Amino acid sequence: MLFSHLNNRQSKILVVDDEPTSLLVMTEALGDLGEVIGCASGVEALGVAFSFRPDIILLDIEMPNMNGFEVCKAIKQNPLTALSIVIFVTSHNEQIFEYQSFENGGVDLIHKPVDLNLCRLRIVNHLKMKQQEAQISTAKDDVAALIAQVPVFISYWSVQELNLFNNDMTCQWFAVSGNEMIGHRAKDILPDDLYLALHNCLEEQKPQEVLNVPFVDPSDNIEHVRAQINLQFHEGQAVGVILTLTDITSIKRTKKLLAAESERLRVMLNSIGDAVIATDNEAHITFMNPIAEKLTGYSAQQAQAKHIDDVMKLTDAYSGQNLVNPILLALRENRIVAMSLNSQLTALDNRVYRVEDSAAPIRDDDGRVSGGIIVFHDVSESVAMAVKMSHLANHDLLTDLPNRVLLYDRVSHACKVAKSKEQQVALILIDIDHFKYLNDTLGHQQGDLIIKLVAKRLESLIDLNYTLARIGGDEFAILIPEIKLTSIIDVIATDIINTMSEPFKIDEQPYILSVSVGISIYPRESVTAEDMMTHADAAMYKAKEQGRNRFCYYSDDLEHQFKQRQSVEKLIRTSIENDKIEVYYQPKVALGSQKIVGVEALVRLRDTNNQIILPVEFIPLAEETGLINALGESVLKQSCYAAKEWLDKGFRIKVAVNISAKQFTDKNFCNFVAQTLQMSGLPSELLELEVTESALMEDFEVTKSMLNDLAVLGLTIAIDDFGTGYSSLSYLKLFPVDVLKVDQSFVRDMMVDSQSMDIVKTITSLAHSLSLLIVAEGVEEKQHLNKLIDLGCELGQGYYFYKPMPKEEFDKLLV
Repeated sequence: MLFSHLNNRQSKILVVDDEPTSLLVMTEALGDLGEVIGCASGVEALGVAFSFRPDIILLDIEMPNMNGFEVCKAIKQNPLTALSIVIFVTSHNEQIFEYQSFENGGVDLIHKPVDLNLCRLRIVNHLKMKQQEAQISTAKDDVAALIAQVPVFISYWSVQELNLFNNDMTCQWFAVSGNEMIGHRAKDILPDDLYLALHNCLEEQKPQEVLNVPFVDPSDNIEHVRAQINLQFHEGQAVGVILTLTDITSIKRTKKLLAAESERLRVMLNSIGDAVIATDNEAHITFMNPIAEKLTGYSAQQAQAKHIDDVMKLTDAYSGQNLVNPILLALRENRIVAMSLNSQLTALDNRVYRVEDSAAPIRDDDGRVSGGIIVFHDVSESVAMAVKMSHLANHDLLTDLPNRVLLYDRVSHACKVAKSKEQQVALILIDIDHFKYLNDTLGHQQGDLIIKLVAKRLESLIDLNYTLARIGGDEFAILIPEIKLTSIIDVIATDIINTMSEPFKIDEQPYILSVSVGISIYPRESVTAEDMMTHADAAMYKAKEQGRNRFCYYSDDLEHQFKQRQSVEKLIRTSIENDKIEVYYQPKVALGSQKIVGVEALVRLRDTNNQIILPVEFIPLAEETGLINALGESVLKQSCYAAKEWLDKGFRIKVAVNISAKQFTDKNFCNFVAQTLQMSGLPSELLELEVTESALMEDFEVTKSMLNDLAVLGLTIAIDDFGTGYSSLSYLKLFPVDVLKVDQSFVRDMMVDSQSMDIVKTITSLAHSLSLLIVAEGVEEKQHLNKLIDLGCELGQGYYFYKPMPKEEFDKLLV
């Protein structure tokens, strides 16, 4: 066999002879040559032969019933035994028997008496030939199987261009099978290009030709082949042609895909906004895209094979020191490496770019580093923008002074330094008095101009190591670090107040300002930056309370007030969050009948000791901290639900709710009132909103629009504390006002103060002329009642009738 050792199968020998002695002698003599079986008749021999399938049959000619020639014919006619070697044995010497022996398929003839040694030699030779024949047959089958398995078309052609052999048994290569191809001309089988090459080789006697040929009509998806043509020579003459074809379709396709991918990558790398540079494993440049050319100043051709450091000159943007190119580290350490912070690239033309990104190694199939690639981009504009954004985040847009954030940072730093040096730090908070009025009067553009002028004037007063910051609309702060003598603070504060009192000229028009100044000192009163800022703020408000245009230090008294303020603020917040805001109701009565016709809702706050806190103690703080809206909403909701409950019990009690200036200017306030009326189910005519004169005059157009929207809802508008404001009375005609409430200070003093009496008379007369309802507050005595009735005042409220009371107590009055 071609691919194995010789077959060690034991030979099979069949001896056929009707003479028992001869049969016994022969089987005994041949026993060591293989497996031997003896038969005494021809009929028996046929049955044994078909099952035993012997390699050699020793067949006696003369046998009864069926002679040896007949047995031989039957054996040769059966495919199972046709290849068995038949050796005839006979006692006849006539030539006719020898002739008949070979004619009937025998291969040899042994004469009796049998020479056993000669017989053994003949049988051994025939067995060897049989084994060689089997090996040749097996080898032929192996070669055929091998050729059939090879993914290559193998063929042999005569010099007349006829196919003599091929291995295409499955029509893989051509439209005809290999068997059909045998004997056909190459011109009829092969593509034109391939046939012409084979024909030219024969014509020109070229020993060999190799070429790539496309298949016009591809068979089995074979589109391209590599053909090798080899002429075969014998004694100098061509005797045939070996043609082999190898399928290179996948190679062609892969090359095409690789070319397309390479082009796509080239276009992509040349189109992206990042610079890309590739190097070999020694950091010599092999590729640069156009962005890299622009940033380095080198063309790809100029940079080719140059070391990366010769083309990319990286330095630290701040120190100017040379930086290691990240691609060198990537190659050395076989990892991705980010570019150093603050990297800048100096181009060939000395232009400087801030750059950032990273480099990575390129590895081959075995994981070895074969090169590197660095991707980077110009971040010069981003860095500049970041610097600008950082500046904007820490500075005031209008004055370009440090803002609250930067001031806080500097105060914290100054406190740390002062602690280590055992020195003091001062924070001076400056607030422009009545700036809102000035801003609203002159307009915001002129107001901004005043803020800029104030900033410049303050800058002229301070040293370079001080920090001047604008921390609010009209608030400035000065940080004084490392104070050795506290007396300097008084000097600076006095200079601020005096300098601000000098007129500011805008469009040749002088404007005089005053400021309130609060001062906090570390570590005397404040131990943290937070303390310094809150304490300076508290001191500044103390200066305002003392009459403005002055400065005030933070003190123990302010500490107590500050903590009390914090406590009340916390109480307001928790009470709102937990629905603990209480509403008291003070009845309004018809003065003539003293019948209850309405109530005024008054907010109350209860502290942790269950003690009532009056509005005068927490309403201003609620307005200042922005909690007034939530507080007012809670009161309005409770009041509407209470009035609806009374209505359901048969009592039409109009409830009056006080509205603060900040609530009144809230754009969503009208919607909230409408939603509250809808949710509670209270008819709008049973709700009255009380607004002070000062609130009405905050912004005339906004006020007018808000009042008109509220009037559409059908509720009543009352002006509370009428007569205490400074506005024109013309708004009574322009605004949809229904009720005037005479301030209790006038009612309380009208019997002992003629001016107060005149004011009450005037308001009453004015209300009647405008068809407005009058409510007198602060009715505490019988004389007040009688006089108000004489003046024609319809309604009143005060301690003479009832004090403010919880809802439960008022419910009892209605029974």
